[in-house]
Formats: sequence, C-alpha cells, structure tokens
Amino acid sequence: MIREDGYPFSFSPSACASCGGTCCVGESGYIWISYPEIEAVAKYLDISIDAFAKSYLIRAKSRYSLREVKTENLGYACIFFDVERRLCTIYDVRPKQCRTFPFWEQFKCDTKELVKECPGVIIDEEVK
Repeated sequence: MIREDGYPFSFSPSACASCGGTCCVGESGYIWISYPEIEAVAKYLDISIDAFAKSYLIRAKSRYSLREVKTENLGYACIFFDVERRLCTIYDVRPKQCRTFPFWEQFKCDTKELVKECPGVIIDEEVK
C-alpha cells in the first residue's frame, strides 16, 4: 500500500495487474513528457530523439505530449499502451506523469473521478 502526505487515499499497486490500464485509456488528454524522459524513452526504444519525436510526440501548450490513438472500444489510448495485452510497452521508462498516478494534485480534493478510474485507490475512512 502506498501513501503520500496530503492525499486522502492510499493506493494498492497490485490492482494494476487486474485493472487493464484504465489510467492509460479514456478521454483524450495530454501525457506530458520532459526532455530527459524523451531521451530515456528514445534510448529504451533504440531510436534517435528525432525519430522518436516524429513518431510519438505532439507539441501542445509549449510542451511535449505523447501521442494518443483512437481505439474502437476504449476511447483514446497512449500510443505506448498495448490495447490487446492491456499494458504499457514502455513501463520501465514511462513519464513522471504516469509514474506518479494517482497522486496528482487535482485528486487531493476530488476523489470521486479517481475512484471511478482506478480500482487501486482506497479512500481514507474519515473522507468517506
């Protein structure tokens, strides 16, 4: 069980094995990635940074985001989410945004949406 100061919930990473990547699919959004993360993923994929950028990135709001793909049944998915196997293909080098989920600032005060999205979240008793 993982806890972070200031968050009214804990998180059980073991739930990830059975959830099917609900945090990687759904409504379209941004999957922010920093330059050091771009370098790490490109190295992991054994391609140049230019090739990585052309194939996997979009520029949005003066930052970079991983591309998304429209799926038949799941809405949008991160380009690195394997829809058939329901797992992240770059898990070892995934961006900070992915590594820190569900401990995002927006969920400190609003856990209703988070609970719908993530079966690994356990709301503190005093918050229920």
